[in-house]
Amino acid sequence: MQSIDLEKTTLRELNSSLQAEKAGAEWTVLNPNGCHALAVGLVEPVSVTIEGHAGYYAAGMNQKATVVINGNAGQGVAENMMSGSVHVKGSASMSAGATAHGGLLVIDGDAGARCGISMKGVDIVVRGSVGHMSAFMAQSGNLVVCGNAGEALGDSLYETRIFVRGEVKSTGADCEQKEMTDEDRNILSALLQKAGVTEYTVDDFRRYGSARKLYHFNVDNASAY
Repeated sequence: MQSIDLEKTTLRELNSSLQAEKAGAEWTVLNPNGCHALAVGLVEPVSVTIEGHAGYYAAGMNQKATVVINGNAGQGVAENMMSGSVHVKGSASMSAGATAHGGLLVIDGDAGARCGISMKGVDIVVRGSVGHMSAFMAQSGNLVVCGNAGEALGDSLYETRIFVRGEVKSTGADCEQKEMTDEDRNILSALLQKAGVTEYTVDDFRRYGSARKLYHFNVDNASAY
């Protein structure tokens, strides 16, 4: 395992080294001190452990890599992730997993507003709660919230599945509670297992999805657009 100290090395040098690595390499990043854009654009199956807090857009545009943040993460962690996994051992700020197309994002603490905004296939598991307008315009993938959800959950939702264990302050336009099917239960069970969540079961969660009333413009629904 190689280590790199950001008190002695520049962020540009760090990201250049990580992006040039071959499959199987393991790195530890020391003294991140909230730097922005840590471990971004990784395209090989490498492992990166960030020992401390990360700033904005950590692990953004990830492909194949496994990134662990032993601290909190700022805005846009795992933004536009394509595959691989990102695990935040603390809490995350707003827009976690924004526009992400694939992979798995796990947040052990809470996530701020707009968690999973415009998600396009990523799986997100939050052990804590999420802020307002989470899964706003979410298109596909799965959002699992083990805590509570803020206002306007799933506003303008497409086909993303949302599973919430706690209370939902309110649902957004075109989002409604759905019956939990066998397919939903299997998906949720697999995600809880992948995220290492053992303290809850599938029966603890409710499922939310799209009412599909905003797919095409209808003048009777004009106020909801």
